[in-house]
Amino acid sequence: MTSTQVAIIGGGPAGLLLARLLRLSGIDCVLLERKDRAYVLSRIRAGLLEQGTVDLLRQVGCDERLARECLVHDGCDLTFDGDTLRLAIHELTGKRVTIYGQTEVTRDLMDVHAATGTACYYDADVIRIDDVTGPRPRVIYVHDGREHTLTCDWVAGCDGFHGVARRTIPADVLRSFERVYPFGWLGILADVPPCSHELIYANHPDGFALATMRSATRTRAYVQVPNDARVEDWSDERFWNEYKRRLGPTTAAKVVTGPSIEKSIAPLRSFVAEPMRHGRLLLAGDAAHIVPPTGAKGLNLAVADVRRLAEALDSHYSTGTSTLLDGYSAACLARVWKAVRFSWWLTRLMHQFPEMDSFERAIQRTEFDYLKTSRAAQTSLAENYVGLPYV
Repeated sequence: MTSTQVAIIGGGPAGLLLARLLRLSGIDCVLLERKDRAYVLSRIRAGLLEQGTVDLLRQVGCDERLARECLVHDGCDLTFDGDTLRLAIHELTGKRVTIYGQTEVTRDLMDVHAATGTACYYDADVIRIDDVTGPRPRVIYVHDGREHTLTCDWVAGCDGFHGVARRTIPADVLRSFERVYPFGWLGILADVPPCSHELIYANHPDGFALATMRSATRTRAYVQVPNDARVEDWSDERFWNEYKRRLGPTTAAKVVTGPSIEKSIAPLRSFVAEPMRHGRLLLAGDAAHIVPPTGAKGLNLAVADVRRLAEALDSHYSTGTSTLLDGYSAACLARVWKAVRFSWWLTRLMHQFPEMDSFERAIQRTEFDYLKTSRAAQTSLAENYVGLPYV
C-alpha cells in the first residue's frame, strides 16, 4: 500500500496539467492512467486553445514548443449558403485564439513530468475508489499484473466520460443533464496546407463543414454526417468532394487534397454532471461535462477546472481552510453551463437538424443576418469564443 496527498485518475491533459500545478505548489500527487503512453498520444483531439489556456501553460513552463509551433488567429469566418461573416475576435475582445493540437499539449506535459520525476503510472487500470466520504480514500488499481492500493487525502477524477470516477458518486447524489445530437462530425487529418489561414465554419443546406488545421502544413477538416454514418463508406475522394461543396466554390478553389492520415466520426452531445464534488472525490474535465466541438470548449473547460482545483487544494494545504474546495463544484459549474449554452447555440446555428422545417431554417438565416449587422451580437459571440474570464 502506498500513499499520497492527491491521487489523480486520468493521464490526459486535465490530469497531467493538474499534476504539474500541484507539483509546483509542493503538493504530492500520483497519476494513474488506464492506457499506455503511446495510446494516449495517438488520440486525435481538439486543437484550439483559449488565451487563458495558453497563459496557464506558459505559467507552468510547458509552452516552449507551443510558442515556436503554434498558429495565432485574430478571427474566423462563418458562412451561410455562401454568405460570409468574418468574426474579428481580436478587434472585438482584445484576445486571440491559438491553434496547437491537444496531442501536442499532452506530449509537452508528459515530457515535463518525465524530466521532473512526477509519479505517473501508465497501464494502471483503476478498479474502484473506496471511502471517498471518509478522511482517507483508497484507489484500487491493477498495474504490472498486480493489484495495488493507493491511499490519499483527495481523489481527482480526470478520467473522462467513461471513467470510474463519476460512477463512484451514488445515483441519489449525482444529477445528469444530457442532449444527444442527431449527427456527428466526420473528420480527417491530412498533410496538406489548410485552405484558409483562419477557421471557416460553414452552414450548407446539406450540412455543416469546418475548415481548420493543426499547422501550416497539416489540415483538419470536418463534415456533418448522420449518426448512422460509417467511416468505411467515406473514401478520401468522397470526403474532399463533399467538403469542398459545402465550403462553396471560392474556398473550394483553395482546397488542397491529399490522402488522409486519420479518419473518424465523432458523435456530438452536451452532458453535465452535478455536483463535481462528492466527499473527497473531485471531478474535472470530461468526467463531469461534455460539449459538442462546435465551440472548441472541451479542452479549455478542462483546463479551467484543474486551474480552480489546483488553487483550491493549494489553499487547503497552505492555510488549512476549505473554502475554495467547498465552493469548487458551484464555481466550476457556473462557467461550465455558460460554455454548454454557447456550444449548444453555435451548434444550432451552423448545423442542419433532421426535424428542421422551413420556419426553423428561416430563423437560422435571420440569426445569421442579425449577427452580420450587429456589432453587439458579434461581440457576444467573440467573447464566448475566446473564453469567458476566470472568476
